Amino acid sequence: MKIGIVSQWYSPEPAPIPASLAQDLVARGHDVRVLTGFPNYPEGRIYPGYRQRWKNESRQDGVTVRRVPLYANHDNSGARRALNYLSFAATSSIAAMRYLADVDVVYVYLTPATVFAAASLVNRLRGIPVVIHVQDLWPESVTQSAMAPSGRVGRAVDGKLHAMMRRVYRSSAGVAVIAPTMRELVVARGADPSRTRTILNWTDEKLFQPVETSAAARRQIGHRGRCTIMYAGAMGPFQNIENAVRAAAEVASRNVMDLVLAGSGIAEPVARALAAELGADNVRFLGRRPMDEMAALYGAADFQLVSLRDLPIFRGTIPSKLQAALACGTPVVVSVPGDCADLVETNGVGLACPPDDWRLLADRFLQASKLPDDERAQMAHRARTLYETRMSRKAGVDQLEDMLIEAAVNGRRKR
Repeated sequence: MKIGIVSQWYSPEPAPIPASLAQDLVARGHDVRVLTGFPNYPEGRIYPGYRQRWKNESRQDGVTVRRVPLYANHDNSGARRALNYLSFAATSSIAAMRYLADVDVVYVYLTPATVFAAASLVNRLRGIPVVIHVQDLWPESVTQSAMAPSGRVGRAVDGKLHAMMRRVYRSSAGVAVIAPTMRELVVARGADPSRTRTILNWTDEKLFQPVETSAAARRQIGHRGRCTIMYAGAMGPFQNIENAVRAAAEVASRNVMDLVLAGSGIAEPVARALAAELGADNVRFLGRRPMDEMAALYGAADFQLVSLRDLPIFRGTIPSKLQAALACGTPVVVSVPGDCADLVETNGVGLACPPDDWRLLADRFLQASKLPDDERAQMAHRARTLYETRMSRKAGVDQLEDMLIEAAVNGRRKR
């Protein structure tokens, strides 16, 4: 088939799903072309070596990649973030009319939801079927963020976005979602249940894989011979880092566990100040680390922490940090609502507790510190097995390819 992929983010940005899907589809004999923006995520600055211009087409790993200009921004301003999303929606729609005019089917990596604009245009004007891969729920991703407007304006935005998403779901030939509860929600909002599948995301398997624990990596995370729980990733308003700091501080006097935080974000200064205020000498901040070092750091820690606030939007999602940890064969401590906690507890790959309760999280930290080595090793084995069987790149691409073929065949019949 000729397959178009539309994604606002693409390699070298840290968005492994679109690039690995494109590469694997090419390896399976398909002709793949990608429509994306100039790389700027997560800093909101165009990467060195790239200059925005209208005509920019290249070949990457057998995939034809067309980049279009956008307003590069990823700060906490709602207006500037909206301009970032809408600028790509506009430029990709203009480019799509020629670039995707003769494809059999279009795959959309749906985050943000405005990425659907280009695919919607070729669907309406050319009759090309579209398969969307929903990564986060709209309008909740907008209306429940700190950047959202409030009052009458906020209610109007919520209503408009709900109507937009109903049209997106109804017009899609296939809908892939990343968690079971998300499937229930998108079906309730208009998606055809017979064409909606739960396909768990995979991680960048070149970066995240089991690595033997090394003395150097243990030194990097400051391992002191006691249970070390590491959080790795963005520290934003949704990740609830302050809760983790309070939980670690609660058990600091027992000298049984350390919390290591690798990453950065707008919540980091607040978390650092809180750790100092509470005298939590078992909390360490590593700052940002190169991605190619992370598997070794995962291997040096005893558990990975996955944490999110208790919001309805997160009950139907599975954070990408979970896949990265399981791919490395690392057990997890999760403080996340809904599907993520259910997956962890059902498969015995870690410990879970309700979010937004730092006292319960402190109990899980203590429980992790008391876990015998053989039980932790069994958890680690189950973690890797779960990833390989249900979350791996091959498992995901197999299902997405099947959805794309089905959509293309049905689309040809209609045309």
